[in-house]
Amino acid sequence: MKKFEELPGTKIFEKTESSPVKDSPKIRRVIGIDPGLANTGFGIVDFFSGRYRMVSYGCITTKSSDSLSQRLLKIASSLQAVIDEFKPTEASMEELFFVKNITSGISVAEAKGVCTLIVAQNCIPLSEYKPNQIKQAVTGTTKSDKKLVEKYVKILLGLETEPKPDHAADALAGAITHLHYNLKIC
Repeated sequence: MKKFEELPGTKIFEKTESSPVKDSPKIRRVIGIDPGLANTGFGIVDFFSGRYRMVSYGCITTKSSDSLSQRLLKIASSLQAVIDEFKPTEASMEELFFVKNITSGISVAEAKGVCTLIVAQNCIPLSEYKPNQIKQAVTGTTKSDKKLVEKYVKILLGLETEPKPDHAADALAGAITHLHYNLKIC
């Protein structure tokens, strides 16, 4: 899991009546999730004062030799640990689309269901986006390939290299897309 230390002024504050920062603009923290049974990518992105900032990203990997229930449990517990650590207030996920391989589509759907459940149990609003919406929001075109999406994620988040593995890059792209389509002036 790739993690960066918080920068001055980027701490998320709770607004309370006695809080000295109650009138301060809020940092939006989004978790993007790229669900899969073998690899579930996640990316945490902050948005503040018109800027994106990568907080963390990584991939939850399960072993094909483990039972389905063990794999789904690992995804659930690992995603819960990520949510507990980074406390996102919004979530995004790519909508599923089925291709020729129904078997792999079903396993992705099961992983997506577990991720959706964990997000819901934490009362985090979840938005879903079509693959073309993500490509459009991140690169400006629906015809981009994975490499171009990774390149633009690197540019938008000010990273030195493209985030790897591609599941994590897709999750970061999903978080950026959510912020793009739900832009609120902070």
